[in-house]
Amino acid sequence: MSRRRPVNDASTRARATTTRPAPSARATSVPSKRDHPAPPAKARSRQRLLGPFAKVVVVGGILVTTVGLAGEWALHQPFLSVQHVQVMGLRHENAPSVLAASELASHPAMFDLNTALIEQRLSSFVWIKSVTVTKHWPSSVVLTVRERTPVAVAFDAKHQLHYVDVTGHDLGVAPLGANLPTLVYASATNKSWPFLRAGRSTAFVASQLPRAFSSQVSVISENAAGVVSLRLTTPVNFVLGPPTDLRAKFVSIASVIAHSTLQAGDVVDVSVPGALAVTGPALK
Repeated sequence: MSRRRPVNDASTRARATTTRPAPSARATSVPSKRDHPAPPAKARSRQRLLGPFAKVVVVGGILVTTVGLAGEWALHQPFLSVQHVQVMGLRHENAPSVLAASELASHPAMFDLNTALIEQRLSSFVWIKSVTVTKHWPSSVVLTVRERTPVAVAFDAKHQLHYVDVTGHDLGVAPLGANLPTLVYASATNKSWPFLRAGRSTAFVASQLPRAFSSQVSVISENAAGVVSLRLTTPVNFVLGPPTDLRAKFVSIASVIAHSTLQAGDVVDVSVPGALAVTGPALK
């Protein structure tokens, strides 16, 4: 009976050891799909939609920018710039000077016209009270000027006669033969123009004179107390008092002129309408 040889345990363990995979081989193995799960279905759908939408936005932005630049270019072409200017309403100011001050002669673009700025530029002319700017496309502009109206004259500090409007503004030199009443502020203490401040009531009264006797008024004066008086060419003086209730006071003056005989130097107080008081030579 034969006996089996005992197995060499050391060699068996050695062969088993050599057949095991190296640890480094396991570390470099390719990761499975479970390590990186696929994106959800909604995310994939959103990505598919955002692609075309982004392209539409980019293309639309380019088109809008192109159209805007083209429109800006067209609006600043010569055929849409100021080529014709008409100035209406001037009587005292010089038309070429007004046109130069408006800067419309430089042919600005119609689209860029600032009417408020044009009005501001022309306000430097003493006779111009207001300006209306009207555009007539494609290339015409009309300036309608409203000038100040002189209601009286007054002497300045150099004793030179000037026109005066209802607000007391100095409108420039007037001829000595101007057929308007002369304003006098009796309490002027300096050489400044008083008719924009304390003496402006005289200009207001001048603007309210009725046609019935306005041509007969030669001087309108005011004192420090605010009492306004009229001196006629006769010469007769009418004391108005404060510049209030002028219509009733003028009716009284017209009645006295029409129905009474006054002496040169007479003073008629009409400050209280209906209660006239006459001083100076006796009323005949």
